[in-house]
Amino acid sequence: MSGFLLHLMRHGPPETPGRLMGRTDGEPTAEGIAACVEQVSELAFDAIIASDLRRAALAAQAIAAARNLPVRTDPRWRELDFGAWDGLPTSQVEPSAIGRFWEDPDRFPPPGGERWSSLVARVSSALEEMPACQTLVVTHGGAIRAALASLLGFDQRQLWAFDLPCGAVLSLRIRQGTPPSAQIMGLWQ
Repeated sequence: MSGFLLHLMRHGPPETPGRLMGRTDGEPTAEGIAACVEQVSELAFDAIIASDLRRAALAAQAIAAARNLPVRTDPRWRELDFGAWDGLPTSQVEPSAIGRFWEDPDRFPPPGGERWSSLVARVSSALEEMPACQTLVVTHGGAIRAALASLLGFDQRQLWAFDLPCGAVLSLRIRQGTPPSAQIMGLWQ
């Protein structure tokens, strides 16, 4: 089968878990960074791309240092912007409002936040410019789900139905084309 492997890794746990940390640039835990390095120790890749938010970028930098590879940051791999909810624990968001968001994030985006379709569009743009080599992308749960929507056609309900914990890695075989397509190779937690 032609193509290349793309490994999508969710960053390790942030110092302030349990919050809607979209564009909030929270610090990762040292343990989370070390766990990310360990999680990919057996994977082969020639390039590393990361969201420019610290919780992803610092993990990518630690992985890159262990492999003697450069890191390219790309803001298109950022998490969904939760607008007025960004940085808040879900308990501080009005329950019916967040319920509507989880039910239909395009129709009911967070106040001042980003629509789901916007996240999918920017991640799709990043995927279209992906180097055709084995690549690790250190990013966020929402961006990984957006990549799956773009590459495999999963709808939002399907994407919310599976757990994607901090430090998880999803490996895909990418077939080049317009648009690119993929086959799931594995999920490691």
